[in-house]
Amino acid sequence: MLARQRQQLILDEVARSGAVKVADLVAELGVSDMTVRRDISELAGQGLVDRVHGGAAQPRMASVHEPAFATKATQQVAAKMAIAQAAAALVSPGISLGISAGTTTHAVATELLGVPDLTVITNSLPVADELHRFRQVEQTVLLTGGMRTPSDGLVGPLAVAALQGIHLDLLILGVHGIDARAGLTCPNLLETQTNRALIEASRRILVVADHTKWGVIGLQTTARLTEVDVLVTDDGIDDAARDELAGLVGELIVAES
Repeated sequence: MLARQRQQLILDEVARSGAVKVADLVAELGVSDMTVRRDISELAGQGLVDRVHGGAAQPRMASVHEPAFATKATQQVAAKMAIAQAAAALVSPGISLGISAGTTTHAVATELLGVPDLTVITNSLPVADELHRFRQVEQTVLLTGGMRTPSDGLVGPLAVAALQGIHLDLLILGVHGIDARAGLTCPNLLETQTNRALIEASRRILVVADHTKWGVIGLQTTARLTEVDVLVTDDGIDDAARDELAGLVGELIVAES
């Protein structure tokens, strides 16, 4: 097994359980103690896990911590692909579509390359680039201005001004965290403001979020769960969270990853 595959398995286990022991990883992966510790050290160096005595744990993230796009792109890859496919199936040809910044929304964009006659407005540089370079059919892609964030989103007054007077059929919205009481949250105040402008411009709100976002609370609430028309997550979500979400959002879709 390649180092990259081992490290993804370690990340998946940490995301699922919160922490993992070196001894358990040695048994599961069939490699030496030294190899596992080296993998954990590399992941810790990227800020993806915290090294703890005898293993690895989820990083201690403050409510204002915002990982870089490249860092988030390596996390929950299978779940994001499953979510993207389920979300893209809800997008009809010919509509006006908003896509917010994030790695899950970027995964959705890759699934939309063959959908014709879309008019897409996004504040995500990777999303705009993906749709511009690789689209297979006629689409119109518009990028807001603004200040660039670690997640490669454009935010702030320029982004908000670009969205004023815009009317979108559907918004595909990524989130930093989801909580039953706090709702959809974000660690970046300017990004919250920009996402709020996207929400207010849209008739329907489709949120895409893998199961690790549940219980995470960022600095500011972007929207209440009752404002969400459809939420697409993956089958890593536990039954209690699934039941709670189903009672708050308009429709809950659980994609098999």
